[in-house]
Amino acid sequence: MTNLSIPVVTEASFLTLHYRLASQAGDDIVSTFNASPATLQFGMGQLAPFLESCLLGLVEGTHKTFELSPEQAFGPRNPDLVQRISRATLKQNSQLGHEYRIGDLVDFAAPGGGQFAGVLREIDEQSALFDFNHPLAGQQVQFEVKIIGIL
Repeated sequence: MTNLSIPVVTEASFLTLHYRLASQAGDDIVSTFNASPATLQFGMGQLAPFLESCLLGLVEGTHKTFELSPEQAFGPRNPDLVQRISRATLKQNSQLGHEYRIGDLVDFAAPGGGQFAGVLREIDEQSALFDFNHPLAGQQVQFEVKIIGIL
């Protein structure tokens, strides 16, 4: 008799899966359940590390939902990441003639060549108030996963 073991997710796995990230209210943030499943190489940054850690040790065929606290997910909100910048700085990061609206997600050049984004919360003639927290910071989220295949 042959002992065929069921594949288990490890840090070297190549996965085919459906996944869904939702707000605590159940609103989808991203979902593959109504489309083609996702295929990813574990540990390559295709899923956030905290989502990958939920998958470790799951067996092929598992369908599970994780309730993640803000600390387990995108972290708590950090009031230091809500910052006022001058209109001059905003203009330096803008395309000519761009009009901003409350709620706009604006990209900024970071020192060292990267980029970061903030959500515009207030704007007046002198300055603008941006929230650089992740949009899901401080929120509990649901992570649903169905492991279809593991290589």
